[in-house]
Formats: sequence, structure tokens, C-alpha cells
Amino acid sequence: MSSIGIVVPQTMHFSTPLALSSGASLADYKLVYETYGTLNADRSNAVLICHALNASHHVAGVYADEPKNVGWWDNMVGPGKPVDTNRFFVIGVNNLGSCFGSTGPMHINPATGKPYGADFPVVTVEDWVRAQARLADALGIQQFAAVMGGSLGGMQALAWSILFPERLRHCVVIASTPKLSAQNIAFNDVARQAILTDPDFYGGDYYAHGVVPKNGLRVARMIGHITYLSNDSMAEKFGRDLRNGDYQFGFGIDFEIESYLRYQGDKFSEYFDANTYLLITKALDYFDPAKEFGGDLTKALSNTKAQFLLVSFTTDWRFSPERSREIVQALVHNKRQVSYAEIAAPHGHDAFLLEDPRYMNTVRAYYDRAWKDMNGGRA
Repeated sequence: MSSIGIVVPQTMHFSTPLALSSGASLADYKLVYETYGTLNADRSNAVLICHALNASHHVAGVYADEPKNVGWWDNMVGPGKPVDTNRFFVIGVNNLGSCFGSTGPMHINPATGKPYGADFPVVTVEDWVRAQARLADALGIQQFAAVMGGSLGGMQALAWSILFPERLRHCVVIASTPKLSAQNIAFNDVARQAILTDPDFYGGDYYAHGVVPKNGLRVARMIGHITYLSNDSMAEKFGRDLRNGDYQFGFGIDFEIESYLRYQGDKFSEYFDANTYLLITKALDYFDPAKEFGGDLTKALSNTKAQFLLVSFTTDWRFSPERSREIVQALVHNKRQVSYAEIAAPHGHDAFLLEDPRYMNTVRAYYDRAWKDMNGGRA
């Protein structure tokens, strides 16, 4: 197996207004995306990868001028990898509201000539999926071989199966959930409050003041990062290890876990946009496809046509296996073809990004089967 190598982002501009779930619309916007592999003659081998909270279109490979900037799912996507780019044409797209190139709060609002800032409309998972469908239209892809994502990306894959049931043959949902629990919403709100109450936030218009609400972003990232790790993985990596060998009897850093979280928070505050963080966590909160069906997930999934793979991880307490099983049960009630793997992994929610052999082999086997189905049973 090898890396996809050097990749180049592309940009697609859209001038037709996109109606949003909130009732607002975006009159003019762009989506940044990357592609890997070759689209076949009948355009039937395309796989869409949907990204999670702090990721982007840069799924695999490296940039010529940034050789250390490896795609966030490079272990999953590439030649000979589980999503094999020798077979499939893989697309990674950056969602609206992001800070990695697609139109978001940092971009100029054509109505004012100034950055959108706090005026950028709240977007939902469904809004992202509709924008992705427009990109697929522009690329001439009427049906995806698969739509795949982990965490928030898994929500998008699930939404694809509901909103555009004819446009995907396989739906791969990893470490995800049909809706956030009250606990998850609570964590998101505490993180947002850290940003909203930062003196440098300026109501979301901090660009005009030449500052960044770094303290709020640091705390938000620290809160989020805690939820991505399991207690076992934190205990194994850090335990109660002291950074300087003994208590310092102050309010600085005593424990190694404190040092690690502050490092993660500092790093995050250097590259992520605070307004984007607010938007994406709100999209997480709002995702609930069963809401329009009186909370009945079986009814919400009744029009799906895809085959499904769901994967969960035993120590993921943010999006626990029970939540994946809810989706599986609803699909089974609808007599859909569904495969489910529950991987005993110690890494918590972050396991979906790591190279556990059982996990990788599960995804590989599923795509092998999808490939054979496309080719009349031939490998």
C-alpha cells in the first residue's frame, strides 16, 4: 500500500442560490474539493467522503509545498487501501461554513463587501448534503458507488441515504449517531460558551479587530478532545503522571494530561476559525432525521435504498455502539441490507481515524464486495 502522493485542491463556484434549512439562502458560494483515482467511463465508481468537525476536503495524500500535511484519512484512502483508489474515484469536499476554503464566515459577504462573520447563516447537515449533491451534478456523477463518513461525516452519509436515496448504492456510517444525546449537546454548548464569552470574540466580528478569540477556542478544543478519548486510553497514555515530578501547589500545569490538553488547545486555536466552530457544533446539535417522523427512526429511513455498513467502537462514549445499533435496527425493520461491526478498541471516539486491523479489514471487505457487485462478481 502506498500514499496517493501529491494532490491538488480544486474549487467549484455556484451562482444559483442554495436554500438553507433555516429559511436563509446563500446566493453565491464556492466548494473546495479534492479527487483521487480515476472516474470510469460510466461514472459509476465515485465514492464521496464526508468530513467530521475539524477536518476538510484533504482526505488523502500530501501537498507539494506541504509534505507533512497528510490527509486526515490517508490510512483509509489510497492505492491498495480499504477505499482503493486503483478501483474507486474518491471525492473529499469541504463543507459550507468551514475555514478551509469553502465559503464560510471568513469570506466576503457580497451583500456588504465585508466578511460574513456572525452574519453567516446557520447551516445543517442536510444543507451540506444538498450542496454536495450540486457538486456531484457539476462533476456529472448521478449516483455514487458509496457515500462514507465518520462521526459528523457519518451523519452526512446517513442524510444522503434519506435525501437522495437513488443517488448512492452503499452508505458507510462509522462511529456516528442518529442524533446527539443531551450530554453531547451539553458539551457542545459549554464549548460554544467558551468562545462566545471570550473578550476577543466581538460578537463574531473579530476579523475587523485583527484578533482571534484564542482563549475560547483553546477551551472549546480541550472540552471536545476529552470526549474523543476513552478513559482507558487517557489512563494508559498519561495516568496521573506529573510533569515535574511533584505537585507545584499552584494553578499551572501539574499533570501530563493537562499539558497535553493545553497543547492541543493551543494548536487548534492557531488554525481553526471560531465562527466555524460555532456553526459546525450547531449542525451537530440539529441533526435528527427522525424529528419529522415523531421520533420514529424506522419511518425516517423507510425510503432509503442503499446497502449499509455501520461500524462502532466499544470505548466510544461520545457516539456509543448503542446509537449505531439504533440505526441498524431501524434499517433491519425496513428490510434493508445492512452489515454491522462493533470493534473492541481502546481508543474512544478517535478510533475511527486510527489503523486498527479489524476495523480496516472490515471496511476493506465491504468495499471489495461493493466492487465485485459493480463488476458482476469479478474481483
